[in-house]
Amino acid sequence: MHGISLPGLLAATAVTLAAGIVAPAHAADEATDFPSRPIRIVVPYPAGGSVDLLARALGERVGAKFGQPVVVESRPGAGSNIGAAFVAKAPADGYTLLLGTSAALAVNVSLYKNLSYSPLKDFRPVMLATRLPSLVVVNSSSPVKSMKELTPYLSSQGAQASYASAGNGTPAHLGGELFKKLANLPKLVHVPYKGGAPALADLLGNQTTMMIAIAPEALPMVKDGKLRALAVTTSNRLAQFPDLPTVAESGVPNYELVAWYGLVAPAGTPAPIVAKLNTAFNEALEDPKVRTRLTDMGFDLVGGPPSVLENQMRSEAVKWAKVIKEAQIEMD
Repeated sequence: MHGISLPGLLAATAVTLAAGIVAPAHAADEATDFPSRPIRIVVPYPAGGSVDLLARALGERVGAKFGQPVVVESRPGAGSNIGAAFVAKAPADGYTLLLGTSAALAVNVSLYKNLSYSPLKDFRPVMLATRLPSLVVVNSSSPVKSMKELTPYLSSQGAQASYASAGNGTPAHLGGELFKKLANLPKLVHVPYKGGAPALADLLGNQTTMMIAIAPEALPMVKDGKLRALAVTTSNRLAQFPDLPTVAESGVPNYELVAWYGLVAPAGTPAPIVAKLNTAFNEALEDPKVRTRLTDMGFDLVGGPPSVLENQMRSEAVKWAKVIKEAQIEMD
């Protein structure tokens, strides 16, 4: 049996200790120089939607702080999996980030049989950017004038009634399935799109019956009189929409849906770089101009340390896994 000589063991130990000292120092040096080139925020939905708007508003402010451009890149498709998988496989250097919704960061892991990434293993949380309500909306030409009228109307339409969503696994999809279950509407048809903008466009064209749409995306069309808002999906009425009832108080007890968007980096991104990104994006959320612009659009800004987003990802994964299982939803 051959052993390791004492001099050899001491030499190996010295190398290991040196590596332990050098690695953090190297990461700190990287953070000091970061960023030395443009940062890319990948949005897993088409341009023009609420995720895109949020990414651009924050990116502009962060870019000004760093003195480097922050480029927003749209990579839509497959319920946000295309964009999310791209970032999961990107270099862990802080230059490629994902602004994802609950779909990419908590839901799809239960929804898709063959997901190519694991949210908790392949991403490092940076910041929970926002929580935001959704609105139950119909075309302004719809005969439905209130939330209490919606359920009997959908029931009377049978399989002709449909709800649009921004894609499989999105808040609009899961919110629609939850509504379908609680309102006892087994024939209500789900029509997924590659983002909120195209889904709303077809609702405007009367191609679908209704949508549970993210407030920042639907609100401009409600204000223009093109869509009619019937209810909010939060548990309580909102100050922004005091006259809109909640879904729960309109005959669908226990209904609640709150969407959220989080910023993540690839797993393995050095902690000092994540800390620097977290600070910069929190400062962007606190900027008065950015804050006013986003809150006026319906965003409920959050911020805070990365742990807030990690806790959100974990708790939401458990919540929606149960809904998905009970609704027997499964995607390839």
